Amino acid sequence: MVYVNLIMADIEKDLKIFSKPLPSSNTAMLMGFPGSGLVGSIALQYMVDQLEFELIGTMTSKYFPPLAMMNKGVINDPVRIYAKNDIAAIVADIPIHPMICYEVSNGIMDWLSPFKPKEVVTIAGIITNEPEKRVFGVATTQDALPRIQDLTLILPIGSISGIASSILTECKIRGIPAYGLLGETVNAPDPRASAVTIEVLNKMYDLKLDTQPLVEQAVEIEQSMQKVAEEVQSAERTPKKDLPMYG
Repeated sequence: MVYVNLIMADIEKDLKIFSKPLPSSNTAMLMGFPGSGLVGSIALQYMVDQLEFELIGTMTSKYFPPLAMMNKGVINDPVRIYAKNDIAAIVADIPIHPMICYEVSNGIMDWLSPFKPKEVVTIAGIITNEPEKRVFGVATTQDALPRIQDLTLILPIGSISGIASSILTECKIRGIPAYGLLGETVNAPDPRASAVTIEVLNKMYDLKLDTQPLVEQAVEIEQSMQKVAEEVQSAERTPKKDLPMYG
């Protein structure tokens, strides 16, 4: 694969994105980074695999933890960019430490903005004390809310943390319509919450993606993603006085 280097690292911003251009100027960009329940990572990896998205790019940073997932002996890039038709997706296997969320989200949006995306959707988990698997929704503007109002439970008040919140904030500042889909989950790999979130994406983008295999494979996926969950928890416990160190 031939990559085009669209962002060069410098002293203040060490994020490199190597990618082919997005397929159109009307692309919807979906993003899933590890967080509570690994909802976004599981949902989007399942989507790109089942719908045969093309791998078009990757991103790296010296501040990313030294972790790489493998499949049948082949190493995956820790953060990957996929595309098909008018949908693109950023799927990550690694946690983003709170101290570098601004740098990562700002770097992603610097790369993405020239493509004039139609909208951005971040997918994450939200921990509740309820046994249900609901999907909560937020939008960057009042005008954007109707798009998800009938598909999710709109959060009336509260806060969002982590890389998802940084992405949404960057989109709001730049005037790009953006949505947060928060699958109700527990703090462990949760393919069932991911499946419910995919059902919302099905309605938003007419994906016609069958989620039953994901539910049936829940036990296997939970085991394979457990190491990522441990990395997320470790990152959250890392002291914030210095830049993150992993190892």
